[in-house]
Amino acid sequence: MARRERTRHLIELGGLVQKAGLVELADDDRATLYGAMLELAAQAREDRDRLVLWKRRGKRAFDAEAEGEENG
Repeated sequence: MARRERTRHLIELGGLVQKAGLVELADDDRATLYGAMLELAAQAREDRDRLVLWKRRGKRAFDAEAEGEENG
């Protein structure tokens, strides 16, 4: 059961990478994607306020997407 939940979680995270447009932007290059994510993690460690900003942006994007789905 735990393994299935972990797999689902990882698939959802991959979906976010796709949804953000990073796969196409990086030409589906995993080294580029991993490097970018390492850079984001380093930035967040240096400036914790970035996490707050990223969370707000992500929430607005999710909300806009949900609103678009509701309106058809």
